[in-house]
Amino acid sequence: MATEILMPALSPTMEEGTLAKWLVKEGDSVKSGDILAEIETDKATMEFEAVDEGIIGKILIAEGTAGVKVNTPIAVLVEEGESADAAPAPKAAAPAAAPVAAQVAAAAPAAAAPAPAAPKAEGQRLFASPLARRIAADKGLDLASIKGSGPHGRIVKADVEAAQPGAKPAAAAPAPAAAAAPAPAAAPVVSASAVAKLYEGRHYEEVTLDGMRKTIAARLTEAKQTIPHFYLRREVRLDALMAFRAELNAQLEGRGVKLSVNDFIIKASALALQAVPNANAVWAGDRVLKMKASDVAVAVAIEGGLFTPVLFDAEAKSLSKLSSEMKDLAKRARDRKLAPHEYQGGSFAISNLGMFGIENFDAVINPPHGAILAVGAGVKKPVVNAAGQIEVATMMSMTLSVDHRVIDGALGAELLKAIVDNLENPLAMLA
Repeated sequence: MATEILMPALSPTMEEGTLAKWLVKEGDSVKSGDILAEIETDKATMEFEAVDEGIIGKILIAEGTAGVKVNTPIAVLVEEGESADAAPAPKAAAPAAAPVAAQVAAAAPAAAAPAPAAPKAEGQRLFASPLARRIAADKGLDLASIKGSGPHGRIVKADVEAAQPGAKPAAAAPAPAAAAAPAPAAAPVVSASAVAKLYEGRHYEEVTLDGMRKTIAARLTEAKQTIPHFYLRREVRLDALMAFRAELNAQLEGRGVKLSVNDFIIKASALALQAVPNANAVWAGDRVLKMKASDVAVAVAIEGGLFTPVLFDAEAKSLSKLSSEMKDLAKRARDRKLAPHEYQGGSFAISNLGMFGIENFDAVINPPHGAILAVGAGVKKPVVNAAGQIEVATMMSMTLSVDHRVIDGALGAELLKAIVDNLENPLAMLA
């Protein structure tokens, strides 16, 4: 039977994507596991595999098409000698999930398991692939007792292989009614046409938003509206760190390792989260999750947006290991080659704009993180030393943006002090 291939949800937050490239053409035979297409999500370009065997009867969405909603039919798979016109009538794409103010949703599986199928009514047509039918016949299975996980409930090879002879379809349990949370009052939305009307007669270029830009706009708007931010500021004296870094880099030159100030900041933050464990936490809707390891995310700017790849177990890694791992993640982030598990998670983030000459700024928390550290440039300034004398020192400004639901003021101050102490006494980080 002809069946539709649907636009997949390749990440937990994906609502639509760009069909970047077809790797098959009409008339090609495919089997389960074959790569059908490359699809751009809001964060990366990922490969899409076939879940069944058959022939590509018709391609419905041309490559290069942007804004294709999840669950939209993109092609028709047919059996030998069957016409693509025999496919079931297209259904409307399932509504995408509303944006959530956290990667809490990212902790859930990318695609939910299909609900158990109700027993087939007598005379109702069974949708199953030819391979599934052959395997069922060999195993002596009744297809009516098997629930299908393919498009429109179609039974595929994996369903038959997982079924046991004589098994009865599980009755679908009634879904508990979800308590409707009161929606926050929405701010008035100004239409695009109303804004454009303000600039009639002026020359401008209209830039269409891609998936990443739409996601950034939605997530950060939600973050600022729903997370009670507060800000803590400290200056760090970098002279000891700069001297220590120069000494280490001279020793590591033969290994091709060059440590950056950012590597020390990552390590200092990771150790501080261990020293102040109550601050190593994330907001999970109706509870706080206190993390054991220091999983530190680092903002990486790319063309048109940013990624926050995560350095997992950063407290246990050497500076050289953190440096090489960060370089690899940053390169693949710029090439949009990161897998979702590499930029989801973490409890704490770092955003460093010092290399752009920015002396200080306030960063927006990336939910569900409890805090984000905004790092400015190191600047030479006159300071008063312990002896009461004025001298020149390299000072760096840091601002800790904190989610007040997770971390209170005194706890946030303790965390920031631990980070500063680590940076001003860098040798102790190696102890």
